[in-house]
Amino acid sequence: MDPRLEKRLYSQVRDTCESYKLLAPGDKIMVAMSGGKDSYTLFHLLTRLVPRLPFKVELVAVHLDQVQPGYDGTSLRAYLESTGWPFEILREDTYSVVTSHLDSAQTYCSLCSRLRRGILYTAAERLGCNKLALGHHRDDSLETFLLNLFYSGKLQAMPAAYRTDDGRFEVIRPLIECAEKDIAEAAATAQFPIIPCNLCGSQEGLKRDAMTALLAQLEQQNPHIRSVMANALRNVRPTHLLDRDVARAWAERSPDIRPAAEPSAPRPQHAAAAPVFSGGKLRVVD
Repeated sequence: MDPRLEKRLYSQVRDTCESYKLLAPGDKIMVAMSGGKDSYTLFHLLTRLVPRLPFKVELVAVHLDQVQPGYDGTSLRAYLESTGWPFEILREDTYSVVTSHLDSAQTYCSLCSRLRRGILYTAAERLGCNKLALGHHRDDSLETFLLNLFYSGKLQAMPAAYRTDDGRFEVIRPLIECAEKDIAEAAATAQFPIIPCNLCGSQEGLKRDAMTALLAQLEQQNPHIRSVMANALRNVRPTHLLDRDVARAWAERSPDIRPAAEPSAPRPQHAAAAPVFSGGKLRVVD
């Protein structure tokens, strides 16, 4: 991996973990290894960060073989073995389940994700993990934000961390402030043995692809559009939205959360402006 690029990504991941308190003493973290550029980069950076922490954190990489046609996990296994870190490779035929329930005109991602997530949660519980690390990056968050805005009617992106519905695990995203182009370049220079996805990666015309194209189009007019949008997700103004629950929660916030500005000095008194013409009609008095 290019040293300068690795240093930049490492710093971003370290700062994200510190800002959002993603790592804590005694954590045992399952790193979900899809075999794509994002998960390889995530695992690589975490294996550099964890040994430098002032407290103990365990990592275990877990890869799920979904029995896709043409799948060959030999290179991924060899890579994981070379790192010296604990890992597991699971095998479950989710490919047949997804393709038997959905036709090619339907989006595979949602069902595939639910099946994969359930398998990983089961493995995490067996391994004694309290956290799962996913490789979602800044561009994933922006695309999700646009998808929810345009198609679901809600302002929602991807948080750096969240608790699963059943409360068993915390899901963390250490790459959430890293640019996809940087991750792609880092993975290429590191020559990670990428395993292509033959399921959702084989479909065309997905809504997420349209969001990617939209961001690319906007980027031609403003090269910093992705950074600006990412900053907007950190710079929410609840008083200027229409969600009443959010407005109430904001009004009842703790005094230490973005304290209200100090009242300004009284404004000087200006001369009253008298109307030149009020616009009314003259009334005839008898």
